[in-house]
Amino acid sequence: MPLSVDQFWAFLLTAVAVTASPGPDNLMVLGVGMSKGRRYGMIFGLGCALGCISHTVLAVLGVSALIMASPTAFTILKIAGGLYLLWLGIQALRSSGQVRAVAADVQPSMQGLFIKGLVANAINPKVIMFFLAFLPQFVQSQQGSVSLQMAVLGIIFTMQSVVLFVALGFFAGSVGQWLNRRPRAGVWLDRLAGGVFVALGLRLLIAKP
Repeated sequence: MPLSVDQFWAFLLTAVAVTASPGPDNLMVLGVGMSKGRRYGMIFGLGCALGCISHTVLAVLGVSALIMASPTAFTILKIAGGLYLLWLGIQALRSSGQVRAVAADVQPSMQGLFIKGLVANAINPKVIMFFLAFLPQFVQSQQGSVSLQMAVLGIIFTMQSVVLFVALGFFAGSVGQWLNRRPRAGVWLDRLAGGVFVALGLRLLIAKP
């Protein structure tokens, strides 16, 4: 098995917490679902989620190249990634958490919405950086091939994103009303994501080589 049971559940729970926190993708899915209807929100959410596949490929290829060049370089990548996640966590903890589902200006075409969601996620440089920093934190050398582990982790992240984003598109109206009635909800969602990022960053920085 490319992943241990503990490795799988630790990654899945962390990925869900990260995906559920306020961000451009899920707020756009929410906006599309509220303005265009649940079917459009679900299709747009599916496109956004599947865009993660491209980031997985880039992360696997990039890390594989580093390992071939130098194991030390891979260690440096993990440390740099830990610092990046720590920075993201601090930013999230300091965030004002202003969550508003603003309707996205998108064409009412199923195919168009899917492609727009796919491309919007795939070309986002911040998401690329996040994957390069996030996936290696859950790689365990005793489990064998690092590339295979990262590929599986990326697929898991993508699949849970599909579930959450499609569900968000489906329940967009109810979720949007809930958020608008609770303006502080974004603060607690940001705190949750921030705590996850800080914990991951500190775990790497204090771990023994």
